[in-house]
Amino acid sequence: MVLFWFRRDLRLDDNVGLYHALNSGAPVLPIFIFDSSILDQLEPNDARVTFIAQQLEKIQSQLQRIGKSLAVFHGKPLDIFKKLLAENTFEAVYTNHDYEPYARKRDVELYQLFKTHDVAFKTSKDQVIFEKNDISKDDGSPYVVYTPYSKKWKETLQKNQWSALPSEEVLDRIASHNYPFLSLSDIGFVVSSIKIPDYNVSHDLIVHYEATRNFPALNKTSFLGIYLRFGAVSIRKIVTKALEHQNDTFLKELIWREFFMQILWHFPHTVHASFKPKYDAIAWENNETLFKKWCEGKTGYPFVDAGMRELNATGHMHNRVRMIVASFLCKHLLIDWRWGEAYFASKLLDYDQSSNVGNWQWAAGSGVDAAPYFRIFNPTEQIKKFDSDYKYIKKWVPEWNTARYPKPIVDHKEAREKCLQTYKAAVG
Repeated sequence: MVLFWFRRDLRLDDNVGLYHALNSGAPVLPIFIFDSSILDQLEPNDARVTFIAQQLEKIQSQLQRIGKSLAVFHGKPLDIFKKLLAENTFEAVYTNHDYEPYARKRDVELYQLFKTHDVAFKTSKDQVIFEKNDISKDDGSPYVVYTPYSKKWKETLQKNQWSALPSEEVLDRIASHNYPFLSLSDIGFVVSSIKIPDYNVSHDLIVHYEATRNFPALNKTSFLGIYLRFGAVSIRKIVTKALEHQNDTFLKELIWREFFMQILWHFPHTVHASFKPKYDAIAWENNETLFKKWCEGKTGYPFVDAGMRELNATGHMHNRVRMIVASFLCKHLLIDWRWGEAYFASKLLDYDQSSNVGNWQWAAGSGVDAAPYFRIFNPTEQIKKFDSDYKYIKKWVPEWNTARYPKPIVDHKEAREKCLQTYKAAVG
């Protein structure tokens, strides 16, 4: 028997690791582990855990149609695997690559465990088109600027064609077992009140993406983030769709995702430290009162407040607005980007460590291919460009333009000058 471990690939179709497990010639025990090391840090109504449970239920439903079942556990992966190895004889454990620092450390520990039991640990590339060193400079070093990376990514794509891997046709190779299928309540969680929208990759959305993507009131975003984050949809199918519609802007968003993933792979220290070390010398003010007002959407800057309230209510924030609120926190309030990154990590449905860290460092000016520190968004000018009729703002800040709406917590001009002086003192 072999084991397949679902992780960031919660689907049966076009799943590379599952495909290899099902074609290994041995019966396959499919498992998922609710990792208590991660879940213990979350609220019991976390919407992302609800989403995971829903995807597992879909997999379970598909398997039950053929009299099979998914085994779902709760605990630390090392402990779960020790138990499984004590109760079964496995030739191999199959899974798909994970690139975050925690996952890499976990997988090294598991590799050592499997080695002592003479069990092969076979991992595959599944959640990206290109990983690790797939796209690198001619001298083998990683790209740290997006545009040349993107160009090489597209050139390499033309030489690499793929077809979807048919896993469903061979699901009868799934092994029968008596392990449980744990529900949300079994692991101490409850269904979140946050509604997770279906993703949208319609012809209309992709074709008009360039024209509509910067205007939050239009609601013309794909909501793909959480589906790609947990592998509920195949990245190969989404890239194929973008290529079919010949929409380069939509494709570039998918390439940004992989750019930041390979940055985190090569530079894992960027989770906690600036990619450009001199930026760690910035004298952040880290005013907790101002941070609280930013978190609650009570800064007196309506575009910022609308974005934060949307995030708090839905777990989603429009990409254009993410840039505005991030710039405001770092540059108007002089609060460390790591504070904002951690807050987003606690709220975003589509939280992905590589993209979150990469984008926050971009906003702070400290990361790869970052905006120069003297680029400071004017939140009021951004309204004129991207929400001129205040439709988005009125939706999330109904008291805007009334006596109940707070006065700005900082003056834009003064904050801008202070930011420039503070950054210049640190980075020259």
